[in-house]
Amino acid sequence: MAAAGGGLGALGAGEAVAAAHALSLPAEAYGNDPNIEMIWAMKAYQHAEVYFNLISSVDPKFLKLTKVDDQIYAEFRKSFGDLKIDVLDPEELKSEPAKAKWRPFCMQFDGVVEDFNYGTLLRLDCTKDYTEENTIFVTRIQFFAIETARNREGCNNVVYSHAMETKSVAAEKGISA
Repeated sequence: MAAAGGGLGALGAGEAVAAAHALSLPAEAYGNDPNIEMIWAMKAYQHAEVYFNLISSVDPKFLKLTKVDDQIYAEFRKSFGDLKIDVLDPEELKSEPAKAKWRPFCMQFDGVVEDFNYGTLLRLDCTKDYTEENTIFVTRIQFFAIETARNREGCNNVVYSHAMETKSVAAEKGISA
């Protein structure tokens, strides 16, 4: 597959159309097709990369991820009031008891948040970038809930602050050079 090393940007027009068509078909049409899994993984990675660039460039407290952020945040904190969001424990997302608690939360956004149950990547430790060790696969609504909470509660400020410091140092070096 042409995109394997270069991400979605490496797809030609025909491959992009084929990928879009493939992603629009029902899951039952594929079983465990590794090509489809690769396309979904690349799409999830691209989403993660865009999001990390966003919180590195814009003060996270001003970000609005969906039209219903207020509802997502309120329901999330009602259901998961004591969930530690700065450094997530994978068991709080993936264990059977956690799945039983997350399922009703997620399902209330069916028809409210587009593609609420699509898979996406989430950083476990919000002070760090997306890496293999710091990433977990979750549903999009879990991503929106946790990242909206991180933004509103100041957890993602460290990413933005670090990016601004790096930018400032680079600008200073550019001026004095």
